[in-house]
Amino acid sequence: MTERNEDTERADIQEPVVVRDRRKIDPETGELRQPVQEEAQEVPAAAGAPGPSAGQATTDSAVAPASELEKQLEERTTDLQRVQAEYANYRRRVERDRELATSAGKAAVVGDLLPLLDDLERAEAHGDLTGAFKAVADKLVGVLERAGLESFGNEGDAFDPSVHEAVQHSTSPEVSEPTVTAVLRRGYRFGDRVLRAALVGVTDHEPAPAQPTQDEQPIDPPVGGELPVDADENAR
Repeated sequence: MTERNEDTERADIQEPVVVRDRRKIDPETGELRQPVQEEAQEVPAAAGAPGPSAGQATTDSAVAPASELEKQLEERTTDLQRVQAEYANYRRRVERDRELATSAGKAAVVGDLLPLLDDLERAEAHGDLTGAFKAVADKLVGVLERAGLESFGNEGDAFDPSVHEAVQHSTSPEVSEPTVTAVLRRGYRFGDRVLRAALVGVTDHEPAPAQPTQDEQPIDPPVGGELPVDADENAR
């Protein structure tokens, strides 16, 4: 009697059998069933282990990597800008030095030809620069002028001590300021560089002598031993 009761109790305790239909097609409608997503079971955290907070998770997953990348990008951008500025300055310095070296080389060559130009100028002044000799001289002077050579120092120019070298000096009331009145050797400049100063004679302004007034007129000398008669006595 006791064993039967225990068997009955065990039958009552047994769990019911659950049959799950996993067929993809519904047998009643014939349509494709939607897959059933099983909910993920949450695993409780271990006792005493602190779980990550929402702010900490956001910082670790997004803010921290983004800040690090932005910092690296800013550093690389700064380095690139500095390198570009240094390269631009280097190019300008190289171009400036190249232009100065080219100009200095041309000026040196032209400076060696200045005595030849002086000889041509003296030959022209004496009338010896004629014919084929004159044609060659004109071509030479034209080439040098196109390269940047310029002559200065003409009579009537205002005296400039930076480009004129005075070797003669005189005064005259006909000029109002120090003026070049004689050119002994012509000067030349190449671009902004003075290759040779001009040797000139300078004339300074000299005030004209003052004319005597009527009161300062000299007294007439005596004629025949008589004293000159004053104009006031004649009037009387």
